[in-house]
Amino acid sequence: MNQQVQTIKGWAAELGFDDCRIATAKRATHAEEFEEWLADGKNGEMQWLERNPTRRCDPREVLPGCRSIICLAVNYYTGSSPFPEGHPEDYRIGRYAWNDDYHDIVEKGLAEFDGKLREIGGLQRFYVDTGPVLERDFASDSGLGWNGKSTVQIHRHLGTWFFLAELLTTLDLPPDPEFGDHCGKCQRCMTACPTQAITAPRMLDARRCISYHTIENKGVIPLEFRRAMGDRIYGCDDCLDACPWNRFAKQSRQIRFQARETIFAHKLRDFLEMDDHDFSRVFAKSPIKRIKRARFLRNVCVALGNTGTTEDLPALRTAANSSEALISEHAEWAISEIESRRMGYPGLAIGRLRAESNIS
Repeated sequence: MNQQVQTIKGWAAELGFDDCRIATAKRATHAEEFEEWLADGKNGEMQWLERNPTRRCDPREVLPGCRSIICLAVNYYTGSSPFPEGHPEDYRIGRYAWNDDYHDIVEKGLAEFDGKLREIGGLQRFYVDTGPVLERDFASDSGLGWNGKSTVQIHRHLGTWFFLAELLTTLDLPPDPEFGDHCGKCQRCMTACPTQAITAPRMLDARRCISYHTIENKGVIPLEFRRAMGDRIYGCDDCLDACPWNRFAKQSRQIRFQARETIFAHKLRDFLEMDDHDFSRVFAKSPIKRIKRARFLRNVCVALGNTGTTEDLPALRTAANSSEALISEHAEWAISEIESRRMGYPGLAIGRLRAESNIS
């Protein structure tokens, strides 16, 4: 191994990164497919993806003189259940959001890494899924796993449970070899998706994705996806969970990814009692905080509509009187779902809402 690369990979390990590999800066391998995906509107309301796609497709447009991309993996696997013993486990949150926002954690390590690279003459820009870089293409180029059929990156030692980060650098570093695609004929991730959002291998329609609707969608959850949301209140891990490569996953060394008890000590209906102050306190430094209270309670109402009982109706009736329409509409839907189940007519609520809102 090149001595400079060996030094760089040693720094990555010292800074807590679980893998480090090098790719050559060039136009991204799947740039055309990305541009077609945008043209078809499959990014939904994620309009920032549409800004200057040429720049996003070529890191040399982002960092003049960029020669190499240092691709990094950060393991965030923290076990099977985030709940304290005896908890009813009546909701699900995407694993990456069980504690502090990973952007804050990983960016600190990237900033230190940048400082070390400057000492050997490199100029860098660094990102952890926040910058205009098609990071999975370059991760695959570097041999840092491969892009699975769910579009999630897969690592041979970490499975699906890791964050990608990268430093664009002017250093001219020899690239690592690709590892290749090791999905084979497996389609477990596609089968596992509750809304069939993975419309073909490596083709995700965000407009059908539960993670998209519980996080990025700022408005009403479409009726056709509400029941499929089940008990999910932030994100969805079903396509990640299904991957057989997760048998190699190991516990993360990073304590700040461990489940936060102040979040998971709550029962589902407890969240409806939160005012803005309570929400900010419980979800301080959490990625959940960025969607704000109204959207989070919207999600909670849908989950209660799918899993709740008559014991949840008082809290939902209070929410239905909220001055925030986003909360009240979803609370009313949840009440109708619970009442229709109690009466033995599970399709009643959707039919009633479609009639009232003229939704076909």
